[in-house]
This record gives sequence, structure tokens and C-alpha cells, in this order.
Amino acid sequence: SQGLSVLVGLALCVTMLGLGCAVELGHLGQQLRRPVGLLLALLGQFVAMPLLAFLLALIFALDEVAAVAVLLCGCCPGGNLSNLMSVLVDGDMNLSVIMTASSTLLALFLMPLCLWVYSRHWINTAVVQLLPLGAVSLTLGSTLLPIGLGVLIRYRYSRAADFLVKISLWSLLVTLVILFILTGTMLGPDLLAHIPASVYAIAVLMPLAGYALGYGLATVFKMPPHCRRTVSLETGCQNVQLCTAILKLTFPPELIGSMYMFPLLYALFQSAEAGLFVLVYKMYGRDSYKQDTLGEEEDTDISYKKLKEEEVADTSYGTVTTEEHNAIQMEPTQTAL
Repeated sequence: SQGLSVLVGLALCVTMLGLGCAVELGHLGQQLRRPVGLLLALLGQFVAMPLLAFLLALIFALDEVAAVAVLLCGCCPGGNLSNLMSVLVDGDMNLSVIMTASSTLLALFLMPLCLWVYSRHWINTAVVQLLPLGAVSLTLGSTLLPIGLGVLIRYRYSRAADFLVKISLWSLLVTLVILFILTGTMLGPDLLAHIPASVYAIAVLMPLAGYALGYGLATVFKMPPHCRRTVSLETGCQNVQLCTAILKLTFPPELIGSMYMFPLLYALFQSAEAGLFVLVYKMYGRDSYKQDTLGEEEDTDISYKKLKEEEVADTSYGTVTTEEHNAIQMEPTQTAL
């Protein structure tokens, strides 16, 4: 248990450090002047996803422990997996990073609020009465330090920041694998068998619905296709390290039980579904993206050629050609005294 706690804490710090290293102050200023990314992060992560988690918990009639685990995952900010997947689908990386960073900062205030609002349905249960909103806020506040350190490293040492971003993305995948192995070893092979089938269904449906909601939000805002793909991934991908850390560090193991595995299941299915998203794009959407890019280049070439022709026509105006020069005959004139 102590080993898992240390591993979860270190993984969360590395992830947040990598997120800070991906933020550039210049791009941050541009996004703040036109806060579309901030607005989409607010609507996607703290309106759509918590409501989706709440409705799924009601539809599948989850007990209070499973409902709190699902709600906690739904109220989490965006995760770093979306940044990696946005690269693979030719998304807008500036928008992706800004949405992840802004949702993480907004979570400091909005995540406890969303948990308090949506847990009212199970208010008379022990797990909700013990819901440590103060500990949740403290855990979220502790993530600000590595984010701020990452922003400083990006500002002072850009090469080191690029290296740390790569480390954080790989640590995300490695940490999830290690958590699966350690949890299965410590708690036994029967752990997954104790999770209800309804929880498995929610772990499959929730990220898939999040991707669809994100794409719909971006469509409503009339964003270009590459931004729609980015917002879709940002909405469906949750910060499962943060969810795991809160479940592990704030709830007693005997109370949370097998629901400790829910964020890991969510991470598994959100990664698999995002991978399918990338595969479909590579097979079918890539060609249209190339055609759009080539079309823009052709338009640029045509405009450039037209501009050159106009320049040639302008420079030829009023000039004397060689034939005209040879045809000119100089007539002698006499100067009258």
C-alpha cells in the first residue's frame, strides 16, 4: 500500500511537470486574449463530463461506492494522453495544451464543487458523508507546484522542457501498466471479478460519449476539423493519475474496495478508443487532410503567379523595347541663332 501511494504521487508530479513544460507563455497569452480553449475546457470538463458520469451512475443504478468513483473520474480535469493523441491526428497542439492546463487550474475550485453537487443523490450514505472535499482540494493544490516549475523550465530552458515532456508522456503509459501489475499482485486475481458488469459498461461508454460530446461542442463553436478532433480528445481523456491519487490517498482501502480499479479501467478503455480514433483517421481522414493542405498550397501558388504577372505587366509599362529603340530615327535640328 505504501509503495502504491509513493508510485501514484510520483507519477502525478511527473505528469503535472510535463504539462507545465508544454505550456508556452506566448501561446498562453494568445489564448487568454481569445479564450475559446478556456471556455471549451470549462464546458467539456466541468459541465458535460460530470453530468455524463452522474447520468450513467443513475442509469446503471450503481451503489454509493461505485457512484463516487465514477463521479470522481468524471469531475477530473483533462489528461496528458490527449496531448499525445492530438499529435497523431494532426490536431491543434496549442489548443490541446491550453485546454489541459486550464482545466487543471479550474479543477482546484470546480472539481470539489461538482463533487458536492452531484453526490447529493447519495448524501445519506457513509462514503459520501466521508467524501474528503478538503483533501481533494489539497491534492489539486499540490499539483500547481510542478506545473509552475514546468512553465519556468519552458521559459528558461526550452530543450530541457522538450525532454521532460517526452518523459512525462512515456511515464503515463508505464505508470498505468505498473499500477495494473502491482494492484493485481497485491489484491489477487479475483479483484476484477468483484467489479460489477455495470461498472465495466460505464468504463467503456463514458470515454466514448466524452469524445462525441467534445466533437459536438467544437462543431457548435464552428471550429475547423483539426480543432474539432483536438477538443474531442481533450473532453474524453481524463486525468486518471489524479483520480487514482485521490482514491488512494484520501479514502480508506476497506471503504473504497475494488472501485480503486475504476480509473485504471477508464484509462484502459479511453486509450483503446482513442487508439481506434487515431487508426480510423490514419486510414480515412488523412487523405482529406492532405487534400485540404494541397488545396491551400495551390491557391497560394496561383495567387503568387497572378501577382508576378501583374508585377511584370506593371514594370513593362512605359518601357522601350529593342525594336522600338532601333526604329527611332534621330533627325538633325538646326539651332536658330
